[in-house]
Amino acid sequence: MLARLLPDRFVLWLLAAVALAIAFPVAGGTAAAVDSLTLAAIFSLFFLHGVRLPREALLSGVTDWKLHVAILALTFVAFPLAGLGLAAAFPGLLPPSLWSGLLFLCALPSTVQSSIAYTSIARGNVAGAVAAAAFSNLAGVFLTPLLVALMLKASGVSISAAGIGKIFALLFLPFLLGHGLRPLLLPFVAKRPRLATLVDKGTILLAVYGAFSAATVEGVWRRLPREDLAILAGILVLLLALILAAAWALGRFGGFARPSRAAILFCGSVKGLATGVPMARILFPGPAAGLIILPVMIFHSIQLVICAWIAGAMAQAGKEDGEASAAT
Repeated sequence: MLARLLPDRFVLWLLAAVALAIAFPVAGGTAAAVDSLTLAAIFSLFFLHGVRLPREALLSGVTDWKLHVAILALTFVAFPLAGLGLAAAFPGLLPPSLWSGLLFLCALPSTVQSSIAYTSIARGNVAGAVAAAAFSNLAGVFLTPLLVALMLKASGVSISAAGIGKIFALLFLPFLLGHGLRPLLLPFVAKRPRLATLVDKGTILLAVYGAFSAATVEGVWRRLPREDLAILAGILVLLLALILAAAWALGRFGGFARPSRAAILFCGSVKGLATGVPMARILFPGPAAGLIILPVMIFHSIQLVICAWIAGAMAQAGKEDGEASAAT
């Protein structure tokens, strides 16, 4: 139980990247070089996603469409509505830049590793979770920038068509290219699992460093009151609680079996840091990206702890139910 409450090691690396960006920010030509390297890393990241994603995971959605519709509805409908509702109910609690970050968070696709891992721990439908995570991330390349543009337009923030075009060029096209070359490259990539991990986490750390570095150079952090961070964390906990309740109700009253309810709960309530940080760096160039990424990072840490606790509790409950059934 204690291990579930401790910070994830990668979260500590993220905090180290933020501290490095605040202590040693880059500017001028060095900052431009970091941005170029980040874009190249993002291209490589989604190219490898295309190589690694099994085609069966995409095709399996045809056979379990009800599960995937439920998860996509939570990810791309319930989350944005909840975010807009909180922003409308408490507009003065946070500065507009942090509300923009929260709305951006609400438009992101589900995470891959965490949602599958928690579904497995809870003895849920792992195959369905794999397919759902794949669909969510593929759909997110199209839906996320459009949802962000719609939600932020209502808040007076505009997303350029060029930014949306970059999303397709740096995320979707390399994904298609990688998936097309999957038969040739998969043996090479499968033998080098550390390569994928290095690109995954390295891209996020590089993007975080670049965004927070630009924000430091512009003096953003000096203008951000500390109490705003505490309020933001509280609102994000409330947001996660609302979505978890909606996911539980949808699984419980939607006629889903227990394994599929676990997949809905964890795939529908988590948001992907690996997709969110690169997207933020593309859609929000310069110092704005730092404040946009901040809610994503905080939510990522919160969901790791809370969902790990819930998954453990569900696993224990499932074990006790199985023992009770065996006894009778």
